[in-house]
Amino acid sequence: MPDGLHEHDVLAWSQHQADLLRRVARGERVSDVDWAHVAEEIEDVGQSELHSVESDLNLVIVHLLKLQAWPDSTAIEHWYTEIVAFQTNAQRRFTPSMRQRIDLGALYADAIKQLRAGDRRNGVVPPWPDANPFTLDQLLSGDSDELLRHLSAANPP
Repeated sequence: MPDGLHEHDVLAWSQHQADLLRRVARGERVSDVDWAHVAEEIEDVGQSELHSVESDLNLVIVHLLKLQAWPDSTAIEHWYTEIVAFQTNAQRRFTPSMRQRIDLGALYADAIKQLRAGDRRNGVVPPWPDANPFTLDQLLSGDSDELLRHLSAANPP
């Protein structure tokens, strides 16, 4: 394979490398496995999965904060549906090793930042808790109404 294929056509590169690795697994001797990039790509797969779960959890938090701040919105049913979808996606991809790598405080801060940037209604900022009130388990599998009660309890009026 031509040098630089990894940079120019990662799909062709990955298919070629997978073929070479299968040959190695069968006991063949091959000399052109791109070990450095193979290792990097394997790490990237794990990072991508972690970022996917973090993104879904961020969106769960964003929608919970919306539900609390704007309970009379016509979008409420949509937000509830979205929470279930994001939780389902996060549950499907979550692995035990992610537990120690997910920074809920940072995800919560990002959610607050997103909402404040997007909501410019008369300069009124909803009174959300300063710190993340949720546990990872709650965000992954908690009932939306239960999570809202927990959010309200963490930030009484």
